[in-house]
Amino acid sequence: MHIDLPEKRYYGIGEVADAFDVNTSLIRFWEKEFDVLKPKKNAKGNRKFTPQDIKNLQLIYHLVKERGFTLEGAKIHLKEDKLKTLSTFDVIQKLEKVKAELIKIKNQL
Repeated sequence: MHIDLPEKRYYGIGEVADAFDVNTSLIRFWEKEFDVLKPKKNAKGNRKFTPQDIKNLQLIYHLVKERGFTLEGAKIHLKEDKLKTLSTFDVIQKLEKVKAELIKIKNQL
């Protein structure tokens, strides 16, 4: 899944939920379940997600929603094979961008 967010230092939970096309409650739930998600909170308690949080959310989304992992399975996979999973995920992301560009070029022909 390609997430289209403008480049910023912090993202609000609404922006993040919209980018992933999920409810904010799912983002909050994943925050509790996965210790790699550590959004900062401002004085009002609003979550502010960093680009690293977004990358971790993309990985969690990929494992749970696209590959069908259970939450426990995703947690174990992240702990045991995080570097391998990240490199594989990065390759998938790059290939999806290339595919999107090729489709765009094809449609222009």
